Amino acid sequence: MKLTNRSKVVSNKEMTLAEKIYLPAIFKGMGITFKHAVRTVVKGAPAVYSYPEVQKPRAKVWRGHHVLKRDEEGRERCTACGLCAVACPAEAITMTAAERTKEEKGLYREEKYASVYEINMLRCIFCGMCEEACPKSAIYLTDRLVDVETNRGSFIYGKDKLVEKINERIDITARQSEKQKNAVK
Repeated sequence: MKLTNRSKVVSNKEMTLAEKIYLPAIFKGMGITFKHAVRTVVKGAPAVYSYPEVQKPRAKVWRGHHVLKRDEEGRERCTACGLCAVACPAEAITMTAAERTKEEKGLYREEKYASVYEINMLRCIFCGMCEEACPKSAIYLTDRLVDVETNRGSFIYGKDKLVEKINERIDITARQSEKQKNAVK
């Protein structure tokens, strides 16, 4: 390289004619297109699903909508320890701890509970770190899809959307590790 009097860097190598008219790039792109066309003819077209009538099968370890579990007596398992929020790499979980009163003894397992528990689903990367960090096996990622929303505010899920309903329990036994199964007992 040499410097001109206007401080511009000029390359010693000039572009070839083929490089100037982009022929190598065009042939490379056409080669990729031809390779995909041949693969489709030989192996057949990829499967097409008529969603939502037919849902595409998901992997067994697929992570979806979060759920805050209840114990066998219907009490919330979460004790607001904050380990899930600390473990979350996206910092999507926020919570506020409170102490239960004598009247709330049937609602919460421990003396401390999460009065506010929120997950910002726009920030969540569905990594499952919250699930692994929880010592009480209170939070799980289910195989359910996150609902479609029309505004950003409705993607902040509070306890109203996260805590499982008493009469609509969500089975998460397939997602539990042996350590988590033993922690629940």
